[in-house]
Amino acid sequence: QLQLVESGGGLVQPGGSLRLSCAASGSTFLYAIGWFRQAPGKEREGISCISAGGLTAYADSVKGRFTISRDNAKNTVYLEMNGLKPEDTAVYYCAAIRTRWGCTVVADTYDTWGQGTQVTVSS
Repeated sequence: QLQLVESGGGLVQPGGSLRLSCAASGSTFLYAIGWFRQAPGKEREGISCISAGGLTAYADSVKGRFTISRDNAKNTVYLEMNGLKPEDTAVYYCAAIRTRWGCTVVADTYDTWGQGTQVTVSS
């Protein structure tokens, strides 16, 4: 079974940038990958996804600031985050589902999850 490991989280000042990585234990060529986040006391939020074919989608809360991409040769999906705000503070998770049909930011769609990486935006 595919295993996912997130990295790249940390503490950043408002307006700063981070790049998160989601590294898979095997080939992600046929997988859609989603990024989600969960802040304390809040529900998990789907923020972006990328299909096996490279189609992307974003939640309104991050559109124009975050960019998702994938490198199938490295079995890795990235989330470039710019213009970070304090409200972006959360644990960020990536998730995978084997499918050829697009992608979605609905958490229940995915069957494989990473352990999460903390992102804190604070001055």
